[in-house]
Amino acid sequence: MELRRVLVLVVMAALWGGLPSAQQASSPPEPESTGTWFEGARLIDGSGDAPVERSAFLVEDGVLAWVGSQGEREPPAGAARVDLTGKTVIPALIDAHQHIGLTNVRDGTHSRDNYTRANLVEHLERAAYHGVAATMSLGLEADEALAFELRGEHVPNGARFLTSGRGIAATPTAGPQQEYRLGIPRGAQSEAEGRAAVAELDGHGVELVKIWVDDRAGTVPKLRPEVYRAIIDEAHARGMRVTSHLGSTSGLADAKDLLRAGVDGFAHTVRDRDIDAEYMDLVREHPDVWTVPNLPGSPVTLDDLPWLAETLPPFEIESLRARAERLAAEGPGTSFELQCRNLARNREAEMIIGMGTDSGVSVGWTTHTELRDMAGCGLSPMEVIVAATRVNADILGLDDLGTVAPGRSASFVVLDANPLEAIEHTRRIADVYLAGERVDRDALRARFMNGARLQ
Repeated sequence: MELRRVLVLVVMAALWGGLPSAQQASSPPEPESTGTWFEGARLIDGSGDAPVERSAFLVEDGVLAWVGSQGEREPPAGAARVDLTGKTVIPALIDAHQHIGLTNVRDGTHSRDNYTRANLVEHLERAAYHGVAATMSLGLEADEALAFELRGEHVPNGARFLTSGRGIAATPTAGPQQEYRLGIPRGAQSEAEGRAAVAELDGHGVELVKIWVDDRAGTVPKLRPEVYRAIIDEAHARGMRVTSHLGSTSGLADAKDLLRAGVDGFAHTVRDRDIDAEYMDLVREHPDVWTVPNLPGSPVTLDDLPWLAETLPPFEIESLRARAERLAAEGPGTSFELQCRNLARNREAEMIIGMGTDSGVSVGWTTHTELRDMAGCGLSPMEVIVAATRVNADILGLDDLGTVAPGRSASFVVLDANPLEAIEHTRRIADVYLAGERVDRDALRARFMNGARLQ
């Protein structure tokens, strides 16, 4: 009798469990999405994989919530929809080597007096206008406190500002070449001074230390090997990394010794002579070391002038026109050709290759001429795009940028043409989105061209 009662209860429970409860029947529908659904574009996601020819992706709260192929799923109810048919999407670019803030683009002056919040912000806006999501300023902060204050701050319509603070040279005058930059770096002529400089930078939250190993053709003291070894050792002990400027007279020899000393990266490629087999073997022994080539001159062609005229004052366009005419008549020069060969040999040695412009006098737009130069030196358009996106994100520790993938920042560039067909198409920008927000390029262009000097 007891067993029968248990069986009845089990059957009744099963029947009741199979029927919807009143609470289940009245459950509210799924809430409508407040995100934006983009569809139809060719997607080059920054990974190096083949493009998705007709993509779709969902942006919610500034983040990529889903990325896939068009038709793979339906857009959420209520999501805004953006048709990108015929366009190409790439990740927003990252510049791993700049020196912003010292040049006033509007009047062409170069001075520490230009290093103001307003000018820094304008430089970040110029970078964003050209599709750059983040830029690393390496070592020349005329007002280091201001740089650290702006670091990580959200700048509407602007790129993210990263900084290594004031870098380290043998003396404050031994790093930069231009007079207005002299005196900015920290000086270190002993191991103790080198370690103290690293400790100071660590106290400011700096993660990447910039050093100059260059005697400027014998005109200034050079950071000595025992000092840069102490700097590298101290930085690594503190969880920091070191990137080195290489000189133009002893670059290959210094690069070899820096590799043996444990340097993490180079802010240039070798610039004094052709890379040899010994250097390539050292690169292979240190597979985590990177180079950011900074090919010399960022050659400008006459075809560049129309798109540059969107943001640059007339006097600058005329200066660039003269430069373009010289390039057409004389070619890029032996220094460019040497560094092209060395970039190709770094690639052959499987060195990590990022992208940086080493610019400051020219702001934002040189990203695209650097991409073109890298492709002209033998890298494929896909390799160049990956260098300027995923690889740079890895170099700079930016885990939310670099690829168009779920969970990453919705920072991407919409292009009117396919850069895999011609890398010059990266400058054919239809729209830029940073953290899901569309950059108002029309408003920026109007402000850039108003001619007023920033205060």
